Amino acid sequence: MEIITNSAKETEKFAVKLAKKLVRGDVIALYGDLGSGKTTFTRYLVSALGLDSRVQSPTFVIARKYQNKETLVNHLDLYRLASLSEAQDLGLEQYLEDNSAITVIEWPELIDQLLPKKTIKIEFTYLDEFKRKINVQNLH
Repeated sequence: MEIITNSAKETEKFAVKLAKKLVRGDVIALYGDLGSGKTTFTRYLVSALGLDSRVQSPTFVIARKYQNKETLVNHLDLYRLASLSEAQDLGLEQYLEDNSAITVIEWPELIDQLLPKKTIKIEFTYLDEFKRKINVQNLH
């Protein structure tokens, strides 16, 4: 599925629709260049899942958790990792197997081979300041 969003509000609407389809154990891999909207989308998604958390890019800490009584979201950012073995050494595979959470991964290219087959893959392409092309694969 491919959609074009012409504003942040439209991207937020897409995140709300996606949130309604997610279940614990889902893994979402977000692809796209710097500034294409991965973290902003994650902020909207976390909000749509009912979490009142301040979503920040976990670039420097690798992983953040957002949770309330009903929902847990793992938010990973692999931008600074140099190799698959580094990701494995950090224990990132445990997030991929966490059936109690929804896991969102920015910059997942490094661990593509570890991603579960049912991973929802979303690619963001920057078209202009407000416009994005969003390509979604494996949406259930």
